[in-house]
Amino acid sequence: MKPSSRRKFLSDSTKIGLGSLLISPTIVSALNNTSFSKKDIYFLPTTGFKQEPLSYAYNALEPYIDALTMDIHYNKHASAYCKNLNDATIAEKVDVTKPVEDLLATISKYSAKMLNNAGGHYNHELFWKLLSPKGETKPTGTLLAAIEKDFSSFDSFKTKFADAAKARFGSGWAWLIINSDKTLVITSTPNQNNTLMDNAEVKGFPLLGLDVWEHAYYLHYQNKRADYIDSFWKILNWDYVQQRFDSIK
Repeated sequence: MKPSSRRKFLSDSTKIGLGSLLISPTIVSALNNTSFSKKDIYFLPTTGFKQEPLSYAYNALEPYIDALTMDIHYNKHASAYCKNLNDATIAEKVDVTKPVEDLLATISKYSAKMLNNAGGHYNHELFWKLLSPKGETKPTGTLLAAIEKDFSSFDSFKTKFADAAKARFGSGWAWLIINSDKTLVITSTPNQNNTLMDNAEVKGFPLLGLDVWEHAYYLHYQNKRADYIDSFWKILNWDYVQQRFDSIK
């Protein structure tokens, strides 16, 4: 990444409220699972232990996500993950001055409560930033080129991602990640697990994730998960996904 691009990433990230940004190699420990080397990583968005405010109103994503769902999802479900995570960090003596990513990288050392709530907090803090009232229909530039390279076409990528989201049995997440050899990979995880965890079957840095727990969509879509997945593309903040992609050389 050129110096000017790095400065732009920092500026843009501050505007949309990414949280703290750490310069390599500070954050590398959180990605030991993915085998990224120090020279591969410039700036990576990191997550703190507090729930950040939404950058848009609860009704801003309508008609694709309704205001009541957003209100309950953010203020009840995500808020509970954050509270329970902080309770667990006190009980299990976790250093909260370091980013949540560091905790995820060694999550197997901790309790089930820590795993579920650290994952739930991280996943939701990412998810809110992936949504935008001004969602773009598709990415551009280097991200689009990478998607077309690794999935043949953008339409093929969308189909494979949607299939992963639909096929996740019960509650969980669908992910687009970049792995240690810089390949884009689609995967899914159960419950509130994610691909930064040291116990993940498929490891990598999450570029985007879709929450397919029923609480994310059931009030509006009932059992029609496929319709919810289709709507996701209409409110996806591809600019933010591009910034995450650009944070890794």
